[in-house]
Amino acid sequence: MTRRLAQVAKKVGVSEATVSRVLNGKPGVSEATRQAVLSALDVLGYERPTQLRGERARLVGLVLPELQNPIFPAFAEVIGGALAQLGLTPVLCTQTKGGVSEADYVDLLLQQQVSGVVFAGGLFAQADAPHDHYRQLADRRIPVVLINAAIERLGFPGVSCDDAVAVEQAWRHLASLGHDRIGLVLGPTDHMPSRRKLAAARAICASAGDRLPDEHVARAMFSIEGGQAASARLLDAGVTGFICASDPIALGVVRAARRRGLTVPGDVSVVGYDDSALMNCTEPPLTTVRQPIESMGRAAVEMLYAQIGGGTVAAEELLFEPELVVRGSTGQAPR
Repeated sequence: MTRRLAQVAKKVGVSEATVSRVLNGKPGVSEATRQAVLSALDVLGYERPTQLRGERARLVGLVLPELQNPIFPAFAEVIGGALAQLGLTPVLCTQTKGGVSEADYVDLLLQQQVSGVVFAGGLFAQADAPHDHYRQLADRRIPVVLINAAIERLGFPGVSCDDAVAVEQAWRHLASLGHDRIGLVLGPTDHMPSRRKLAAARAICASAGDRLPDEHVARAMFSIEGGQAASARLLDAGVTGFICASDPIALGVVRAARRRGLTVPGDVSVVGYDDSALMNCTEPPLTTVRQPIESMGRAAVEMLYAQIGGGTVAAEELLFEPELVVRGSTGQAPR
């Protein structure tokens, strides 16, 4: 017991006597300190005293598909900071290959009596993936917010970057540089943001009385290696302007072009998506479509907090406007 008091006190930054008063339900402790002590108990893995177990923890699960893509640590930083300002403790759950699954994380979060969960990318964006763990959260009435293009039948509120506008911005930019053979390197076929991007590209072609050739669309894993492998067929088809579903995919396209002896942007122009960290430090600096991470992350937390407080949030999707950031990976089409 003494060891527990000391660890919790150190975690919160209060005296052991204060922790003892909270655990024994004694007066003389502010509500903010009381909640901080209870959250520390949850984080450290200690059981709450019997009389306090009926209260839901001030914990919020933040479930990410990976940390290798810099966009996800960026979302984690914004969301974690916004949660802390509201007196909520984020619990970071990151999937790794062969490690804990998204469904397993949901089970663990439910055991911790979390107040809510934010998913920033994950199986909710894949139409053919298993979704039973989302239904489990809905059945338990746990507040949930999804970031970026969920499938419709889940029924949770969400925030997304407007994929159609992102493609329109990238396409107009490449077309203005004289590129008439534009291709897309997207995620898997059941990935909802990629479906939206493809639909937008087809609509642009249709409005010009043309069609997007199938050989100008490739699918990739969201990695440099995935982009490098997927871009080979598009390079064979003579594509000179690439619109990619992520920055790592775009960097893979740049690598593939260079290994063929092509220059970027002299022979091939490449547009990424996200504007994740260090994209202005690559060689050449990457032209990309920036997601408004700060605005999206804070909006997601506001929607979650409203639900935690008992408010009703419509199961709708807030769309945020992206911004094209022009750098050195795009240039005039080769003649």
